[in-house]
Amino acid sequence: MTAAPFADHTPLMQQYLGIKAQHPDALVLFRMGDFYELFYDDARKAVRLLNITLTQRGESAGSPIIMAGVPYHAIEQYLARLIKAGESVAIAEQVGEVGVDKGPVRREVVRIITPGTATEEALLDPRSQNLLAAVSTTRDRFGLAWLELSSGRFSVLETTRLADLIAELQRLRPSELLAPDGAMPELPGSTPRSRPVWHFDQASAYRLLTEQFQTKDLRGFGCEDMGAAIGAAGALLQYVQETQKSALPHLTGLRSENPDETLILDASTRRNLEIDRSISGSHDFTLLSVIDRCITHMGSRALHRWMTRPLRQKLALDARYQAITSLLDNGGYKTLRDALKDIADMERILARVALRSARPRDLVGLSQSLNALPGIQASVAGIEASLVLTLAQRLGEHRELAASLQTCLADSPPMLVKDGGVFRTGYDNTLDELRRLSENADGYLLDLETRERARSGIDSMKVGYNRVHGYYLEVSKLHVAKVPADFTRRQTLTNAERYITEELKKFEDQVLSARDRALAREKELYEALLDRLARHLQPLQASAAAIAELDVLANYAERAQSLNLTRPELVDTACVEIRAGRHPVVEQTLTGPFVPNDLSLDDGTRLLIITGPNMGGKSTFMRQTALIVLLAHAGCFVPAESARIGPIDRIFTRIGASDDLATGQSTFMVEMSETANILHNATEQSLVLMDEIGRGTSTYDGLSLARACAEHLSATTRAFTLFATHYFELTALADSLANVANVHLDAAEYSSDKGDRLVFLHHVKPGPANRSYGLQVASLAGVPQAVIRNARVYLQQLENRAAPAAAAPATAAPIPQMSLFEAPPSAALKLLDGLDPDALSPREALELVYKLKNTREREG
Repeated sequence: MTAAPFADHTPLMQQYLGIKAQHPDALVLFRMGDFYELFYDDARKAVRLLNITLTQRGESAGSPIIMAGVPYHAIEQYLARLIKAGESVAIAEQVGEVGVDKGPVRREVVRIITPGTATEEALLDPRSQNLLAAVSTTRDRFGLAWLELSSGRFSVLETTRLADLIAELQRLRPSELLAPDGAMPELPGSTPRSRPVWHFDQASAYRLLTEQFQTKDLRGFGCEDMGAAIGAAGALLQYVQETQKSALPHLTGLRSENPDETLILDASTRRNLEIDRSISGSHDFTLLSVIDRCITHMGSRALHRWMTRPLRQKLALDARYQAITSLLDNGGYKTLRDALKDIADMERILARVALRSARPRDLVGLSQSLNALPGIQASVAGIEASLVLTLAQRLGEHRELAASLQTCLADSPPMLVKDGGVFRTGYDNTLDELRRLSENADGYLLDLETRERARSGIDSMKVGYNRVHGYYLEVSKLHVAKVPADFTRRQTLTNAERYITEELKKFEDQVLSARDRALAREKELYEALLDRLARHLQPLQASAAAIAELDVLANYAERAQSLNLTRPELVDTACVEIRAGRHPVVEQTLTGPFVPNDLSLDDGTRLLIITGPNMGGKSTFMRQTALIVLLAHAGCFVPAESARIGPIDRIFTRIGASDDLATGQSTFMVEMSETANILHNATEQSLVLMDEIGRGTSTYDGLSLARACAEHLSATTRAFTLFATHYFELTALADSLANVANVHLDAAEYSSDKGDRLVFLHHVKPGPANRSYGLQVASLAGVPQAVIRNARVYLQQLENRAAPAAAAPATAAPIPQMSLFEAPPSAALKLLDGLDPDALSPREALELVYKLKNTREREG
């Protein structure tokens, strides 16, 4: 940015710099004719982000004006790239009239678009939420508020634990996060936008919220006493009002969420279970990618909310199961899904109506959706499930509004109102008359051209038009002498002259006036239509939400049919009993059949020690258990022959190994941090997956930690735990702890002309594995055979040395694994190797005994 005094700049740059000073953190797109221009530092940044050309034009304050521009008609594609890069953009439009304002045409920022406040169709992923969130804190509580501006869904929650707040942020993944400047602890994985602390003042926030919702208080939203959450919600609302610069009539209330009503999943668990994003960051090969076959975009977003916020409320989940069962009867879900195919993204269209940014084609989509409602009502008419009946009532009919939209809107309107042609002929008499004047212009001009050619004798004379000079009669220089006396010269070209006549001037005034008045009339009618729709926002929003939920239920039914899913049974007794369970994602990637497995956890068996070879399926077995429990709590049928699930409050996972270089944590430190979180917070109603605890340190340390963790989970926490390990010593816990059992993943080894081969059977069987098959897995992975042969020799040596210890009684303490590396040779043994017993005198033999004893004591 230039450092020259403000007064030294040109009037245009003074106008720009004044706007930029009000929006220092945003890229200012400054409208100049057919382009949006960026200047100075904004231009340099835009060049990097958009791959456009940096130029300079003229001077201001004695320095070149650095600039870069994008055409106004392609602005959305550039905005999408800027928003995706995390930038905020201030749109400065021309609001004055050329020649009216003194100096440059006046410009004002009409809207600020930020990553969390984008609502335009081109800027959003249709199947994903785009959330703006805010966090706040009081002395003992953390508040979180989040808003999907493109649908009007506004929610809050409070928690006493920072870890729970971080887990919620991981669930929501907001595009933009607001936080009070310097007043919040660090939030891993988030880079909040700092806002003044006073924006989070609870009293001010309370007033702002009640004014927005036009209520006396917030009791009706269940958050009257949630001070921290109210502060966050108020700051969020103020930010949206600043950026949108318009009323927000679609924000009509708050949804108060209680963490105790949901199955809590921390950030590590969400990552490891790959619910909506794989560990690599992709959306492919995730649980959601397998389950989401929703017809509408609204349904996909609702499904995402259900899957990432699984419920613990048995009544609500049973209602979903009942609805799915009813939709499966006689294939009723197919009729419903067919009826949903004409539904547009009503949620986002209605938000744009509320923000006055809806385009003509949005309204056509809304019209088609409303016309499809009777078909949806008919498709669920015979379904008696209580949830479906409730949603059918919420759908409404909106017949009058649907008929009105169909009557007034053209079948294929233009993208923008300013292009004209939004309304049908016959809808408005005034508009029809103005259009007739404009549309009859071509015939009149052709007749005028014919008459003037005959009158002047100039056969090449033609009528033309441009936006600068209006209508004209063009005559080549060869025929200028024939031009009648009543022609008035309007423009001179190299090879022709352009003229105007009184008749043509009168026609021009009439036609151009009619066109302008027709466009003005269309804009007036369009604004009135938006006003009318705004009066119906709440019932229309309720209808859109009901359609989204019906879509999810129909999707669940289709998935149940296509993927062979079964209705789970939620019970009050403590258990997780799964018969023939399958991993829903892995099953879809296999070319052959998936091997199902059973699981039984109850008060008698709280912890399973799982052993078996690498790649044998231990991790798949554990993850499928967690995903079956999660699907059941999302209201979905599950991949199993049957599933009985008792009360579950949380799912914890400790799977995989990774560094956290950003915070300087090693792989083992990350492992221990996640383990500590589980040991501190797991309860009797938690499901815990522990995979290879202790592998990041020495054998003895790792074994000791793994055993201590298993004992704590079994005896102290009593959580339902799947504990996969390669420490076979841990299998002895089943003999000493009553609620611990052993299972293993089976494998078979066979000999061939290429050596020993391993086949993974993927069957879970009772009891511990008898070996780990590590060398066989290494061979499958392509480790050179020479290395495998040497490893087999070393393994035999270690097993031979451990053989006497292996014969210890079963009641003895577990025997630590042998070190991989051979111990250094003993000094005492070296002494013995170097002597001849027959050559020793009695005195020399006695001295040697003392020397050997001292040497042995030094070696420990």
